[in-house]
Amino acid sequence: MPDDLRPQIDMTAETPPVLPAPTAAPSASYVRLGYVFAAVGAILFSTKAVAIKLAYQEAVDAETLLALRMILSLPFYFVIGGWSLRERLATGRGLPTGKLVLAAIGTGLLGYWVASYLDFLGLEYITAQIERMILFTYPIFVVIFGTMFFGQPITRRIVVAIAISYSGLAVIFGHNIVEGGENAVIGGLLVLGCAIAFALYQLFAKDLITVVGPRLFTCIAMTGAAAGAILQFLVTHPASALMVSTRVWLISIFLAVGSTVLPSFFLNAALQRISAQANATIGTLSPVATILLAWAILGETMTPIAWLGTALVMVGVGWFTLGGRK
Repeated sequence: MPDDLRPQIDMTAETPPVLPAPTAAPSASYVRLGYVFAAVGAILFSTKAVAIKLAYQEAVDAETLLALRMILSLPFYFVIGGWSLRERLATGRGLPTGKLVLAAIGTGLLGYWVASYLDFLGLEYITAQIERMILFTYPIFVVIFGTMFFGQPITRRIVVAIAISYSGLAVIFGHNIVEGGENAVIGGLLVLGCAIAFALYQLFAKDLITVVGPRLFTCIAMTGAAAGAILQFLVTHPASALMVSTRVWLISIFLAVGSTVLPSFFLNAALQRISAQANATIGTLSPVATILLAWAILGETMTPIAWLGTALVMVGVGWFTLGGRK
């Protein structure tokens, strides 16, 4: 169009704000990697219950073991967190606001201190297999709380996948709860509280991870959780209680790296790519891995009923993953 025919614009008028360009939809490979991260994180997390049960054979309590886990994890989070901060500054993104930092700390306290402590306590009463079965009811709470408080939709695929997976968990849990008696009830309630806390963590963490970034958020959240666990230990125990056996130290190192640092980064990287509901549903792989590890390492038996439940979990997770990729 010639210049003299263009509409004349009053340059003295307030210029309307420029709307941001629409965000491109994530690629299939980007989302697929989220499923991979979720699966790897779930399998690594599954080793935690087995490691804790091994440590309890050395007569260490939940508060001491949790403190050791966090103390040994902290150096990794400090180093990776410092690197993430330098990277943000180098790219001109600036530091997260104080409000975001406090929100990340609070979320970490909920997901990795409160939830972890309830889990550690529960494992004093029940087997690693039962613990993992109860703990991974948390996708149900993710879906329920996500719908009630976060405006997240429930699709038919999610409902069917969870129904199949948790019918398998129900088969295993029902069989073991009858055999466990009163201890199974106490331990089960503690671990159920852990599942609820962890479900809320995933929902609160989702938006924070998007804004802060998965690496930096993980470091801030885990540092807050470590501070809570260490303070709890110092209030309830003398510092000399950390003088545990060499075997407990070795198990604690594994808990810190293999069951805490690595899976926490995988989990939060997955939450950046896929929904909390999807991440939680893929996470039902963890009970399957725990069953196999508990059988191989702790000598916990695998009955035909347990194998039936395991098969149902695998069918539910597999169907969900393939449906999501389509």
